[in-house]
Amino acid sequence: MSGVWRGIIPVGLVWLVCGAQGFLLPNATQLEKLLSKYQQDGSHARARRAIPRADKEEILMLHNKLRGQVYPTASNMEYMTWDEELEKSATAWAQECIWEHGPTSLLVSIGQNLAVHWGRYRSPGFHVQSWYDEVKDYTYPYPHECNPWCPERCSGAMCTHYTQIVWATTTKVGCAVHTCRSMNVWGDIWENAVYLVCNYSPKGNWIGEAPYKNGRPCSECPPSYGGSCKDNLCYRETYNQKSETDEMNEVETAPLPEEKHVWIQPRVARPTKPSRSAVVSYMAQVVRCDTKMKDKCKGSTCNRYQCPAGCLKNKAKLFGTVFYESSSSICRAAIHSGVIDDQGGLVDVTRNGKVPFFVKSDRHGVESLSKYKASSSFMVSKVKVQDLDCYTTVAQLCPFEKPTTHCPRVHCPAHCQDQPSYWAPVFGTNIYADTSSICRTAVHAGVIRNDSGGYVDLMPIDKKKSYVGSLKNGVQSESLRTPRDGKAFRIFAVRE
Repeated sequence: MSGVWRGIIPVGLVWLVCGAQGFLLPNATQLEKLLSKYQQDGSHARARRAIPRADKEEILMLHNKLRGQVYPTASNMEYMTWDEELEKSATAWAQECIWEHGPTSLLVSIGQNLAVHWGRYRSPGFHVQSWYDEVKDYTYPYPHECNPWCPERCSGAMCTHYTQIVWATTTKVGCAVHTCRSMNVWGDIWENAVYLVCNYSPKGNWIGEAPYKNGRPCSECPPSYGGSCKDNLCYRETYNQKSETDEMNEVETAPLPEEKHVWIQPRVARPTKPSRSAVVSYMAQVVRCDTKMKDKCKGSTCNRYQCPAGCLKNKAKLFGTVFYESSSSICRAAIHSGVIDDQGGLVDVTRNGKVPFFVKSDRHGVESLSKYKASSSFMVSKVKVQDLDCYTTVAQLCPFEKPTTHCPRVHCPAHCQDQPSYWAPVFGTNIYADTSSICRTAVHAGVIRNDSGGYVDLMPIDKKKSYVGSLKNGVQSESLRTPRDGKAFRIFAVRE
């Protein structure tokens, strides 16, 4: 059986990935001898970890999650574990800062995926996900097509990163991240390039073979697994060993380099005493039937109101039709326009500046008055309510526009805090970049509880020069120093 280099091509603008290769499949003893050459020398009695533990856990968790959700389903997909010898060999190669697979002596024995980026921060999980996303160009070869060999079914530039990740018999992975001050990437010199190397064993991507067998999950696991299955993966109960502690490993803390975009774990601030009462801000203001727009609209939170019941027969004045004069009752304008009825409800308001006059009319049981004098005006609209998943962003839901943009009131599910940052990122504190996950942001901001979810209000605003990350309510948000694109938003609690 033999394998070939599947090729190297760029993916994206500021991050690149590189395919896998291999020739022979050595036995375990031969592989151990090869890997032993890449152990780092040093006077320390205990090995230093080559990659931050959080990055290691993110990479391993994502590999197994993706392996367990392949389609069509896999009957023999095995659980993947972290291998420190593969990690050390990946570290040795990453430190060479060479944008190609290597070293040659090791590639006969292992699989390898590469990625590099510069500029904006990217977590290791981002690159793992991008490797897996080649699935969009890959068509699984079913058994009836594999006679005598399976066809290669990649309609895109490359699919070998995906197939290595989901190669059923690949059970070990070890990765390293290194920041290269200067790296030649296909003829271009990248400064402060962040280089990710992942090594795999046993290697995958064998010509003429499918990456896994199709069938009911865990129905064709090797006998050594004893019939145990976890999350659609063949699993050994012996994996549940005592977890590592800081006393068991010497964790290397790298000094802060000059470059800005490196994989350094955010530091957790020293806990402080909680304040006596948390300040909760609301976007929707509770008003009365006679509340005038000009009296209540002070500051930025003046575009969503909660009207009470019984405003239909109220005597508060109303001027205009469609465009209402600013001294008009907000709630009676909402009834007049058909946005709410006499039971009250939520109303969104859009300020429109001055108009030359206001025309009277009788609508929905409310009679408005005329006013032939230029004055500030507003319009009213119905508030939509929408259910979200944990990943939806303001940029997708209701991007900022001038003069105003209204977002629906949204309902977030429970447990969005538990979603990984590469799928549900949060950028900023108090004011957030609109590429943030709405529902994880809501947990970070403290406007909903993670265990229950709930309703939140959103206000799109213009972009900020920077966004500062912080750890709040169990969610670590990220910083953006010089965002080039996108807008921002504020998030508010909803009264129960």
